[in-house]
Amino acid sequence: MRTVYLGTSDFAVQVLRRLADSPHRPALVVTRPDRPKGRGRKLQSPPVADAARLIGLPVIQPESVNSEEAREQISAAEPDEVVICAFGALIKEPLLSGHPMLNVHPSLLPRWRGAAPIERALDAGDDTTGVCIMRPVAEMDAGPVCACEEAEIKPDDDFGSLSRRLADLGGELLVKVLDEGAECREQPADGITEAPKITADDRRLDPSRSALELVRRVRALNPHVGTWIDLPNGDRLGVRRATAGGSGGDAPPQGALVAVDGRLLYGTADEALELLEVQPAGGRAMEAAAWLRGQGARVVG
Repeated sequence: MRTVYLGTSDFAVQVLRRLADSPHRPALVVTRPDRPKGRGRKLQSPPVADAARLIGLPVIQPESVNSEEAREQISAAEPDEVVICAFGALIKEPLLSGHPMLNVHPSLLPRWRGAAPIERALDAGDDTTGVCIMRPVAEMDAGPVCACEEAEIKPDDDFGSLSRRLADLGGELLVKVLDEGAECREQPADGITEAPKITADDRRLDPSRSALELVRRVRALNPHVGTWIDLPNGDRLGVRRATAGGSGGDAPPQGALVAVDGRLLYGTADEALELLEVQPAGGRAMEAAAWLRGQGARVVG
């Protein structure tokens, strides 16, 4: 089957590689334009653009996939299916109905419709999630579902580990649907939840929440966007890994950061949150004990 692939992120790279190794190798890859990133604000290509070029696939990076020029280039590739995976922009009419389309979505629809389904599943403490292949419609992630596969969320999963497994699962499920076809059915009206885009406010670890909730937030937002706490000196300290409890009677007050026997403890609504791996502003990630031995000893209580 002849395909065109629309994708942008690292998740979409894994699915692209599986599709490219199948009989449905894309005739064209469409991704987002290069954007300035990092402290130097240098232009960087999206992960899918780099991966597609290494695979030897033709790539276009329109400012808008819905533009007339982009639509003409997609049509010129004569796709039997347009495959969408973590593209990061809305597909609008007339492109939306111009070709048969399949979307790879990392949740068990109708749960977690939206931009951040993996993060929201981890943050909510879900035991399971999965991947669905569905037909996109104008309403986000509301189209008919063609196939789903469930996946366990392990107690030690963070975004990195879970997204890799779901991307592998999504690639396999996509190829199976393209190989065998599938009957697509409307989503049920019950069980709909939204997975809005992660905001800067989501990244701050709010000490008025429980330690367990904050552990889930750390897992949900690392290693890709990160979480942080406020330091007494006004700086932010990135939190890469954390665990709840184990503080006995040493739990600090809400919002306080203290060192106890070489451990770095943060006060929450109930027990202490122990920070295991941290990242000072402008620095590299390190074990919390190493940070304490250095500059940490000067800023914690």
